[in-house]
Amino acid sequence: MHAFDVLGDPVRRRILELLVDGEQTSGSLTTAIQAEFGISQPAVSQHLRVLRDSGFASVRAEGVRRLYVVNAAPLQEIDIWLEQFRRFWNHHLDALATELARGKRERRKATEEKRAK
Repeated sequence: MHAFDVLGDPVRRRILELLVDGEQTSGSLTTAIQAEFGISQPAVSQHLRVLRDSGFASVRAEGVRRLYVVNAAPLQEIDIWLEQFRRFWNHHLDALATELARGKRERRKATEEKRAK
């Protein structure tokens, strides 16, 4: 399955978001996904299987628990592919950074002026 096919599903994207902070048990992932999407445990298991089979996540057994974690390699491949499109948004992000810095400078100057009075 192509990486964008894997990430095209909102349930799988959400599972990866939950895994960003570190390992999660299959039970905790299932509980969170069922609450958010209203799908069955077997459906969540199928999404986890797709993430494992496509290399986006790996699982390790710890007793009877299964712990899932994100694998960075497929995400790096997507990042490389996206590189060709970054020119469309990087200048906007640079402009935003400039405006944020300008606003911070102006707030700091105003605070200093108030203290001086």
